[in-house]
Amino acid sequence: MLHARFVEHIYPAHVHDAWTLLIVDDGVVRYDLDRFEHGALRSRVTLLPPHVPHTGRAHTADGFRKRVLYLDANVLGHDLAGRAVDNPSLPDPVLRRRISQLHDVLVAHEDFEAESRLALIRARLYEHLRPADPQASSAELVARHPVATRRLAARLRELIDARIATGITLREASRILHAHPDHLVRAFKATFGLPPHRYLTSRRIDIARRLLLAGQPPAEVAGAVGFHDQAHLTRHFTRQLGTTPARYARSAG
Repeated sequence: MLHARFVEHIYPAHVHDAWTLLIVDDGVVRYDLDRFEHGALRSRVTLLPPHVPHTGRAHTADGFRKRVLYLDANVLGHDLAGRAVDNPSLPDPVLRRRISQLHDVLVAHEDFEAESRLALIRARLYEHLRPADPQASSAELVARHPVATRRLAARLRELIDARIATGITLREASRILHAHPDHLVRAFKATFGLPPHRYLTSRRIDIARRLLLAGQPPAEVAGAVGFHDQAHLTRHFTRQLGTTPARYARSAG
């Protein structure tokens, strides 16, 4: 992950051994990819494939501010590099928002949520790079395999429910359930209407509410339900309920 602002710096031609997933927050980036000139705009997502030479420079004197994710080459696969070279600029507001959210949770060290959001991003990228690939569509997934999809989602929910406080990674769930992490996320969202990380957070908040009303201090509640600390609990609690844990606890009186 890279967050940077450049005004005068000019990237010479170079390559990465990873996929470069870039969003621009201010300004415009001009770059050459495989000898063709392109522009990275704030409204778009830029995807650069591994091992393909590219440059980079500010389009105006004000420079630019960007956030970049470097994804292992196997995350999308080498066979999609040609499609990305042909069309590196993706006009997709949903994808851009999801990438921005992933940056936020990576900064906050929300590991399970980061795994879940990455799976959603990868599925969205497949929609652009493989438009005819039914694996990228949650709706089609359920239509084709409704019973298997719901059964897999239910098993993942059981795993999450069994580890509310300790948590579980998608990688571990994938090993236990013998399913790819992306498939788990798609199945779960298609069945229950929200991704696994949001389900886990809502379950933790639900338990926290009961503990707070029973008189347990917020700092103790945070650890009991699986949040890193009281600030972590407060952030999610306020986002979901519109009030802090302390105010919520006082309402019991």
